[in-house]
Amino acid sequence: MTTPTPPALLIAGHGTRDEAGAQAFRAFVEELGRRRPDLPVAGGFIELSPPPLAEAVGDLVGRGVRKFAAVPLMLVSAGHAKGDIPAALAREKERHPGISYTYGRPLGPHPSLLTVLERRLDEALGGSARTPEDRSDVTVLLVGRGSTDPDANAEVHKAARLLWEGRGYAGVETAFVSLAAPDVPSGLDRCVKLGARRIVVLPYFLFTGILPDRVRQQTEGWSAANPDVEVLSADVIGPEPELIDLVMERYEEAVRGDLRMNCDTCVYRIALPGFEDKVGMPQQPHFHPDDDGHHHGHGHSHGHGHSHSHAH
Repeated sequence: MTTPTPPALLIAGHGTRDEAGAQAFRAFVEELGRRRPDLPVAGGFIELSPPPLAEAVGDLVGRGVRKFAAVPLMLVSAGHAKGDIPAALAREKERHPGISYTYGRPLGPHPSLLTVLERRLDEALGGSARTPEDRSDVTVLLVGRGSTDPDANAEVHKAARLLWEGRGYAGVETAFVSLAAPDVPSGLDRCVKLGARRIVVLPYFLFTGILPDRVRQQTEGWSAANPDVEVLSADVIGPEPELIDLVMERYEEAVRGDLRMNCDTCVYRIALPGFEDKVGMPQQPHFHPDDDGHHHGHGHSHGHGHSHSHAH
């Protein structure tokens, strides 16, 4: 009996005017295909660089694919992930009658990506900040893409807070390279006002490109004007094994229809630094002093309902 072919994997990218960034995306898609030879894999961009998403879908259809899962290769859910990709996929469904697809979640902020960010910081510091004690004078400025969508910008703040938790950095501040305040120089000014002695600027980007280059240029410009502050630039996340594993996790979620609530960064499920003892703890209903006697007795088990089987 032949095993049914699993749904194909379609990777959707932002697009970039930077050829090296576009090539990094294409190479990453090829690597995913090598990782899972049983799986048809294709990738395309929403704008700016080839191949367009429509061509990637056409490629899959040409290989006999009728079902696929689309995973946005994006750290935050902004306009592209919320609107442009679903619209493009709906258009492709009209263009290719008979195909069906599920749509996966954006990638961040996931513990495995935070691990890579931590590695990038350690590399920028010359391998000298591996323990919380070594990091007590290090302030990180995490720089996101920036969006007109407040929710997307808030996601970068969430990543910054999760990166700070349990790792011992003096602080993790947030800035944006476009469309949102504070910009990189303002973010660095803020770090200094908070008493920062050593600052590492950490781009919250998957691959190299025009915007990460701009982050580095603005950092170097600010540093030249502020020679008394030590400022270092860290690298982008890059095509790390953790990123490949995470894309496959998002694919499996989409295939299973397991698009659950935010459990990626939940201390009761994932061993986050400094909170390892909370993993697997049963959640009990509890009363809040300001609840005015309202009982939580109807299965309201601390939001997540972690004591229930959650179809993981």
